[in-house]
Amino acid sequence: MKISLNFTNLRQYYFQAVSNSSWANEGYLVCLNIDEDPDFINELQRLSNYFGIGIIKLNTESVDESEVVFPARNKENIDWDTVNRLAEDSPDFSLFISNLTEDIKLSKIKSNYDKVFDEQALNGYIKEKKIF
Repeated sequence: MKISLNFTNLRQYYFQAVSNSSWANEGYLVCLNIDEDPDFINELQRLSNYFGIGIIKLNTESVDESEVVFPARNKENIDWDTVNRLAEDSPDFSLFISNLTEDIKLSKIKSNYDKVFDEQALNGYIKEKKIF
């Protein structure tokens, strides 16, 4: 998630999102402010079409009203080499993958995952943590 996205920081932020989502089935770059220059929007669309990273403009007043500017492309294959490397480097990620694998084998959710907030709870959490 980034505060602002424009020509100055586009390459750095976009390719950070590409790198961070290399193991995932889809990835998004979430921004509070996106430059609305038509040339910039065209470049965002070109990058999104080529690399498959979606763009979300976050609405700080109502997260549920955030806008998917460009949807992410769903990858059919997961990069397991990257997943394994991340699991080796991060005990939290390793535990997540282990729990997920076990839950898939059992065909039910046994593990504890992050809580999914409704809009009111999410807005309260955002204000409490001073995210915006």
